[in-house]
Amino acid sequence: MKKIRLTVLTALLTGSTLAQGQTTIDLWHIQTTDNGKKIIQDAVNRFEKANPGIKVNVTPTQNDAYKSKLKIAVGAGNAPCVFMSWGGGPLYEYIKSNQVLDLTPYLNENAAFKNRILPAAWSSVTFNDHIYGIPAENTAVAVVLYNKELFAKYGLKPPKTWNDLMNVVATLKKNNIAAFSLANKAKWPGSMFYAYLVDRIGGPSVFKNAALRQNGGSFTDPAFIKAGQMVQDLVKAGAFVQGYNGLDYDSGASRQLLYSGRAAMELMGTWELGTIKNENPEFLKKVDFFPFPSVPGGKGNPNAVLGTVGDNFYSISKSCKNPDAAFKLLTYLIDDQAAQARVADNRLPPVKNLKVTDPLLKRIQAFVSKAPSVQLWYDQELPPQLGELHKDTSQALLGLTITPQTAASQMETLAKKLLK
Repeated sequence: MKKIRLTVLTALLTGSTLAQGQTTIDLWHIQTTDNGKKIIQDAVNRFEKANPGIKVNVTPTQNDAYKSKLKIAVGAGNAPCVFMSWGGGPLYEYIKSNQVLDLTPYLNENAAFKNRILPAAWSSVTFNDHIYGIPAENTAVAVVLYNKELFAKYGLKPPKTWNDLMNVVATLKKNNIAAFSLANKAKWPGSMFYAYLVDRIGGPSVFKNAALRQNGGSFTDPAFIKAGQMVQDLVKAGAFVQGYNGLDYDSGASRQLLYSGRAAMELMGTWELGTIKNENPEFLKKVDFFPFPSVPGGKGNPNAVLGTVGDNFYSISKSCKNPDAAFKLLTYLIDDQAAQARVADNRLPPVKNLKVTDPLLKRIQAFVSKAPSVQLWYDQELPPQLGELHKDTSQALLGLTITPQTAASQMETLAKKLLK
């Protein structure tokens, strides 16, 4: 059996005739910018040219609509052959329902491909020592982007501590400028404030212990409650643009507020730099970033980051009729040409020895390299139902419609039911 498998893979990886029976591969992803779509389409074109007779149907979908679309398709047993995910809890749910192909045999027999990927990139798609996805798009961590011109105008410096940040908020408010642009209709953008505060207050073990139900961990730990209180302190200080919980990130609302000068900062993933470069390259010259501030007396390391190394991840569904061809397609999505195209698009794909010349990207590389821990986004780390509750309670905290104690209690109650 192993000899047959090796023969198939040898043919696969040398571009020989691929298994017959499926001439079409469906590929779903969320890269909706012009450059993002082009990078994937170019990789698909290279694959199709090398493999005549196989057609790839590519479907890009906006972030939040994609989540529902994929969930429905997987639930109906009708997932596309190749699909993108964020790894973590939601992908694990699909794995447990036997919907996702184990890629470990392919990667073991194609060591050169596996070894060119940064080791940390595999963590979000590895379960029980088996790998279920290929990291491809970006090293994405949450940073505070800021308008250098506005900071200079009002004599401000990037804040290093929470008290420094609150002083920046007060100065900007006094001058009728919102400290933070936030488009939180989808709930996940605002949840970054909460997650970072938990980390800065309690360190990475607080969330890990609560999520894994180990070492007495609980979502009612004082760090979670304190984080909720500090989020609400920001709200009460007038740190955010008006109507933030109803603004749509996918439509670019948060960036438009930055471009217009109505807001000075945005807490967002580093992918935002590429998006700004595409939308408003002149404004990018005004942008810099700094790490989320430390909290006085907190246990967390101020160099720790929230995000992922490898985001997004591409998997193959169990229903795919030609998984060998699908795996070969995955290798094209993160080949050298695709990797350098992403660098040109202000992104950092998770590839070793990546050639980077852009000063901002070099800083992100250094920023991530010195991070003692990388906490995956809560809504991706947690099982889907608990991840949704986290987003709901985070949005409610920002809306001042729930107390930090109640938010923590709701999370812990559901966690006891789901995380056994």
